[in-house]
Amino acid sequence: MIDRTYRDKAINHQTESNSRSPLGTAWKHAALAGLSLSVLALMPPYASPPQIAARWCVQTLSPHVQSQLTVAETVKLYGKDARSRLTPHFKAAQIKYPPSKVTMLCLKEEGLLIVFAANEKGYLKQIIGYPIIGTSGVAGPKLREGDLQIPEGFYKVPALYPNSIAHLGIRLNYPNAQDRLRAKADKRTKLGGDILIHGSYWSTGCLAMGNVAIEELYVLVNDVGCKNVDLTFAPCDLRTKKPNVVFQDQPSWLPNLYKDLKAALKSYPIVINSAWKANMPKKPESED
Repeated sequence: MIDRTYRDKAINHQTESNSRSPLGTAWKHAALAGLSLSVLALMPPYASPPQIAARWCVQTLSPHVQSQLTVAETVKLYGKDARSRLTPHFKAAQIKYPPSKVTMLCLKEEGLLIVFAANEKGYLKQIIGYPIIGTSGVAGPKLREGDLQIPEGFYKVPALYPNSIAHLGIRLNYPNAQDRLRAKADKRTKLGGDILIHGSYWSTGCLAMGNVAIEELYVLVNDVGCKNVDLTFAPCDLRTKKPNVVFQDQPSWLPNLYKDLKAALKSYPIVINSAWKANMPKKPESED
């Protein structure tokens, strides 16, 4: 079952787009939107491989299904409310909004996305944490297309994605230069891509944050500037535990990556708050 808030907003977006489109295009977009939303609505939060494949097909159609809003239009639509929710957290950390630089830390095992911002002296301070509602895969890096793994490493945001089938999206630059070099050394090809931090509840290699959270994160990235956002994706909180991976089954470079990730995590002022998970939106029950 699809998130009702997402469904309603997607339909509203479609209506706005249709008001600017020729009649024939409007009807085609409306039909495709209805079809895609119906497909997603019939799927449970935890899907089987055929259902995952169906979701992928719907995501592939998203440029044709969605209402082709620009980044500026989506920020105008969600910015005021998102900033009103964000600014108290920055005020509590004594950092002016928007900050000059933001770091987002994904802890896969803990299911958390933690936001840090630089103060006037350039030191990072923890701002807010979000529960990750939907993920896929296990501990360990993404190695190839279709493995459903969430990447691990250090990434940037090349762009915002205003027309995601999962409400809004923030793109990762996976595979980055380091991923490509490692793949070349391993003789791996078809590394996959299109990794997002997005809304809604489900994920196939991305982070599904729910719609309220993604609106805040999306607006924050827009206000700070994509080039000023760093993304760190770790298998777990490497400061306090070992990753649940069998290193013999992993590439030889993985221990060094985890060493670098552990050093980065130790430099972040991480204070995990149990309330983040306690306030996690509940996934809708699946329909038979």
